[in-house]
Amino acid sequence: MSGSTLFYALLGGILPALLWLWFWLKEDSRRPEPRGMILRTFLAGMAAVPLVVPFEKIASAYLGGGPATILVWAAIEEVFKYGAAIFAALRSRFMDEPIDGVIYCITAALGFAALENALFLSGPLGNGEFLRGFITGDLRFVGATLLHTVSSAAIGGSIALSFYKHRRIKLEYHVVGVMIAILLHSVFNFLILQRTDGNFFFVFGFVWTVVLALILFFERIKRIKTE
Repeated sequence: MSGSTLFYALLGGILPALLWLWFWLKEDSRRPEPRGMILRTFLAGMAAVPLVVPFEKIASAYLGGGPATILVWAAIEEVFKYGAAIFAALRSRFMDEPIDGVIYCITAALGFAALENALFLSGPLGNGEFLRGFITGDLRFVGATLLHTVSSAAIGGSIALSFYKHRRIKLEYHVVGVMIAILLHSVFNFLILQRTDGNFFFVFGFVWTVVLALILFFERIKRIKTE
């Protein structure tokens, strides 16, 4: 891969993710997180991508494709994104209000999506197929990036809802959040692989509906008080 191809692939993967990150950070404008912590979490999400790849290859080799592989792949990605958020920010002193869990989980997810999208773009761009690369980037900007955001937000939401609860209750909430994230991720991937026009629009319509629900959920989280 040439240097210019790598540059454009990274640009096409990272810029849309940063645009979404700016959008979601506006939801935490009252007490914004330190930029250094946001950058650290975003980079941790990116670093999770090469760690995920070998595990997904092993899953494909043993399971051979089909629904089981889709489920395991989704589980691997969600666990590693969650792990990136934990490593970078969730145990830091800056995790001092419920909404922070959602912000950091979404930031890790967008970092993950940025590098993943760049890898997908590198194929068509490396072959000189710039139009195909643009279309691929556009679809992943709308679909895959939102999927990673929504699924990780499910985990962040569970962290927010359990923020003031006992440690054992927190763990239960976190586990449920990860399970919901895996389910959302698996359903999206399974449906998108059906490759029918009607199904395609249904899936993206569903994701956008969940995004709108997430925006409303942010308002609910902002009202959480110490119990």
